[in-house]
Amino acid sequence: MSEPTSRDDAAVGPPEHLHPLFLLTGLGKSLRGMAGGYAAIGYLAVSGRLGSALVTIAILLAFMAISVFVYWQRFQFRVGENEIRIDSGILSRTHRSIPFDRIQDVDITQGPLARVLGLARVQFETGGSGGKEEGVLHSISLERAEELRALVRSRRGQASTVRDVPEASAEPVYSMGFGRLLLAGAFNFSLAIFAGLFGLTQTFGDVLGFNPFDPDFWMGLLSASDPLRDFIFAHRVAAAIAGAAVLVLVGAATGIVRTVLTDFGFRLDKTGVGLRRRRGLLTRTDVTLPISRAQAAVIASGPVKDWLRWRELRVQSLAKDESSRGSHVLAPLARDGEVSLILGEMAWAPVPRRPGWIRVSSAFVVAFAIALSPLLLVALVNFIFQPLVGVAILAGLGGFLAMRWLAWSRTAYALDGDRILVRTGWWNRRTTVLPARRIQSVDLRENFITRAFGIAWLQFGVAGGGMTGHSIPAIPRGEARKLRDLLLDMGS
Repeated sequence: MSEPTSRDDAAVGPPEHLHPLFLLTGLGKSLRGMAGGYAAIGYLAVSGRLGSALVTIAILLAFMAISVFVYWQRFQFRVGENEIRIDSGILSRTHRSIPFDRIQDVDITQGPLARVLGLARVQFETGGSGGKEEGVLHSISLERAEELRALVRSRRGQASTVRDVPEASAEPVYSMGFGRLLLAGAFNFSLAIFAGLFGLTQTFGDVLGFNPFDPDFWMGLLSASDPLRDFIFAHRVAAAIAGAAVLVLVGAATGIVRTVLTDFGFRLDKTGVGLRRRRGLLTRTDVTLPISRAQAAVIASGPVKDWLRWRELRVQSLAKDESSRGSHVLAPLARDGEVSLILGEMAWAPVPRRPGWIRVSSAFVVAFAIALSPLLLVALVNFIFQPLVGVAILAGLGGFLAMRWLAWSRTAYALDGDRILVRTGWWNRRTTVLPARRIQSVDLRENFITRAFGIAWLQFGVAGGGMTGHSIPAIPRGEARKLRDLLLDMGS
């Protein structure tokens, strides 16, 4: 069946397909999404039904290959004088037109295989679709991707969006050397590898006879007469310390590897639209953040990072990054001066060192303690019959209260011109910058405990995803209402 024609088919341009190598990259993506199929094949193989497992593999491969081929054949895009049209769908067809004047910019992403093959994923950034992918070309040549970006910018009067100097000599707004990259990775300590290993053992541990989280598993690997077994039993404290040290080293190494893969070659440049960010070792991304779409900024740190005066700068935006989230990292590890420079390039004032913080009510801690009081009774009952369990529960409650008190010691807010600054957290420290004109709603939240203390929470609604809600806790009710009215008046 031929495609439907319209008034502007001639102006839209000839149809183009995705690159033929999409048949390879698309098949790889389909294979990565077949986790359930792999589990079924593994079960058949382990249970001795190897023939059935091979037949299942062949059927899955044939089905995915046919699906990818039909998708490639049916997917078309057309580049016209005023718009780009994307025709997609196998049974149900969608004909989507994206006018050039709606496209904020064009983001280019290259995965490891795509970089080898010279391919790229192109996403047209617009302000619509409620956060969904509105215009994506999953696999075209890198040369064609750059042509499309240049064409879109020229049609929107932004042909010269990057500084008119060679990239090698252009001065970036922010960049990361390899030493700082490793330091950022060390700060991003992660035990995700152990979480994945734990999930694997819970799923396949019994079948494979592999459970590294069980001490008996390790002892079973050692014979009863093995000297190492005798040494471990004789030096249990030293073995525990060595195990903890290995845990720390693995966590640091995991954080470094993840950071290097994500942020290698991190570079931030000023363009005519906003800020252009390029990063990635295996998957290379080239994303432009339009300044006009930035909604809020978060300066994040931690106890050690804060003591060493290192920060991370993220921006909440209506635009999406390569992970389809609205939270963009503009500086993974930066000094205060670099953060101020980036905010200045966004036409935002730097955050004052002492903006006149207003501390929230101490009821922030007291109300939390009251909410935990039922657990105190549980601890006391257990202390009578099972002293060790009671002590453990009391220690846990004490830890929760200590963390709450530390969080309260840093939780504060301040008015800074036409915006509000919110400082929260002790372990995950955040300073949120919210321009009043970007605040879409302010909710005043109460419950029966907070009403007893005369306090309320203010929750701010800001457009764009990718960040948790912005709020100020434990403000005296009268002050909360005045602040809510003031911010709404400033933003109107």
